[in-house]
Amino acid sequence: VYGMKSSGDWTNDKGANMLDGGAHCYDAYACADGNWISIGSLEPQFYALLREKAGLDDELFDDQWNRATWPQKKQRLAAVIRQRSRSEWCDIMEGSDVCFAPVLDLDEAPTHEHNKTRETFVTIDEVTQPNAAPRFSRTPGGIQGPPPAAGEHNDAALADWGFSATQIADLRDAQAI
Repeated sequence: VYGMKSSGDWTNDKGANMLDGGAHCYDAYACADGNWISIGSLEPQFYALLREKAGLDDELFDDQWNRATWPQKKQRLAAVIRQRSRSEWCDIMEGSDVCFAPVLDLDEAPTHEHNKTRETFVTIDEVTQPNAAPRFSRTPGGIQGPPPAAGEHNDAALADWGFSATQIADLRDAQAI
């Protein structure tokens, strides 16, 4: 970001830059059903495919990097995206190189085919959670067990931070922990 700022490609204005919601080709958009999709088609070949898949044949979209037209392009693209449901956009764009993804809620994410194929989530003791990341072929990591119960490690943590057994007992008596 500092490199882009020094070259004049980044400003301190929030929402006016390529990667912070300013560019029409790098943002999240609401669909007809109230769900959202994300677009990240920065490179020319991905942008061309986005235009093709979304039907953006308007010459307004010809100059992708003209910042002066980004707000108008965002409005136009948002209107196009609102014409279809997230599922319809998935049917159109998933599996292509558009640089697209559905925005999933916490219940949807573990069941999405992409995440299932990559074993992105695991269920341990009936708790679904993100799998260990990163995962390496020669040194595989793994989840060591279920998440701790609230307060389960209070004594050990406080002792590590230098609290005495008496101080920990006093905190417990005062219902501070």
